[in-house]
Amino acid sequence: MAIKVHGSLFSTATMRVLACLNEKGLDYEFVPIDMKAESRAINQYITSTYTDKGTPLVFHDPKEMAVLFVGMQVESLQYNPPAGKLTLELAIKPMLGMATDEAVVEEKEAELAKVLDVYESRLGQSKYVSGDSFTLADLHHLPTLSYLMGTRVKSVFDSRPHVSAWCADILARPSWQKVIAMQKN
Repeated sequence: MAIKVHGSLFSTATMRVLACLNEKGLDYEFVPIDMKAESRAINQYITSTYTDKGTPLVFHDPKEMAVLFVGMQVESLQYNPPAGKLTLELAIKPMLGMATDEAVVEEKEAELAKVLDVYESRLGQSKYVSGDSFTLADLHHLPTLSYLMGTRVKSVFDSRPHVSAWCADILARPSWQKVIAMQKN
């Protein structure tokens, strides 16, 4: 029986869950609705329930898991607040015909730049944010990265070579490309 995913194809939360299901190679049925969900908790459930399917996305070693949890916390608490606001201002509002708040963009771009400075250092030591394997810590960045790569904030990512390479790598994953294809249809 396929997993039912209720959500919106333009919601970063829904996009995050679809990418996780694609990474795990699981069948699912998408049910479009207008709702907000906690995608990070859903993804942890998926990876714990389907450990033997697709990309592992988590580690079994306690030390590696500790590093992964740090990466997931950094994404959720440091990266996502400015990236989410920038996504709203530069991608979502224009799609809805709403005006962008330039003061918010300026403030959040500066905050994001500081976070990406830390990422640049980390990604100079490993291929992904929590080590040398693609994990939930990387996957959770995909929705906002995808939106922001189509905005002027792309330059904040591109100006950091390790961050830029990481973005290109994870955005090109087949699991993410399936999400984008669903969105376009």
